[in-house]
Amino acid sequence: MSTKMRALVLENYNSDFTDRQIDKPSPKAGEVLVKIIASGINPIDNKIRTENAPYATPVLPAVLGTDLAGIVEEVGENVTNFKVGDEVYGLAGGVLGLQGTLAEYTAVDADLLAIKPKNLTMREAAAVPLNILTAWEGLVDRFTIKKGDKVLVHGGTGGVGHMAVQLAKILGAEVFSTVSPSKIAAVETLGAKGIDYTTSEVENYVAEFTNGKGFDVIYDTVGGATLDNSFKAVRHYGHISSCAAFGTHNLAIGSLRSANLHSVFVLRPMLSGEGRKHHGEVLKQVTQYIEDGKLKPIVDSRKFTLDNALEAHIAVSDGSANTKIVVDIF
Repeated sequence: MSTKMRALVLENYNSDFTDRQIDKPSPKAGEVLVKIIASGINPIDNKIRTENAPYATPVLPAVLGTDLAGIVEEVGENVTNFKVGDEVYGLAGGVLGLQGTLAEYTAVDADLLAIKPKNLTMREAAAVPLNILTAWEGLVDRFTIKKGDKVLVHGGTGGVGHMAVQLAKILGAEVFSTVSPSKIAAVETLGAKGIDYTTSEVENYVAEFTNGKGFDVIYDTVGGATLDNSFKAVRHYGHISSCAAFGTHNLAIGSLRSANLHSVFVLRPMLSGEGRKHHGEVLKQVTQYIEDGKLKPIVDSRKFTLDNALEAHIAVSDGSANTKIVVDIF
């Protein structure tokens, strides 16, 4: 068996990858060796490549890539929940010192993984982890959605957004979503009432859909002015979760509504080690939702491989992606 593997190595920021043969890793205690079949590409991957994510940037040279779907090839000591041959998926690497998924193999902390849904292809499964874990942290971990709650998702056809819409529906909410006019039909097929953000004033859609009271829960995937609008749209004592709260904001309006603001940073468990087991447990529940037909990822139809992975990185940032970009490894 070869001790080498193919990997894309980033040697300089803001540059293309170098296609190299590097040492295949061996799993340590608590890890499994995964043969990567598909790697999900997220905006954070390109931010890391372009040195725009200092909180997650690895020391170069490094292998990037955060999501994976693949097959367990070797099991390290003290791992009891996986065996050789298991098909798995997870948010597994590509930050700081963790090897990423633009490679043929990786040794992964078993706590970060779950068994892949049987009714998804490897491509589809690789599109799930970061998006659903980000949605879950903002809609489940911080508070409890009650049946009939009115939930507003900003950007409901994006990677995180389309998962947040479906998850809120699973939790029993009445879901609304601000999107561009061309995406209203798409978000409504996911189960949300589409709101054209280009023509609808906040006060108007709050009046129309909540009788002026405001939404019980708002999930912001956009940031900037959209997060500012969320403070105007939330009900008194309501909840706002944002995975894009990186700017400077005036919290006065939200404070006067006694609203709760929850910041979501899904990379924290990988970076700190804290909460990794929770990620695996969430994905285990998500597998059940997917196999029950309650949740489905949307994958961009374009085909990318290790030969043109830079194009995949560009595609997640140039506005052309149809929800989630995936790179086929094998």
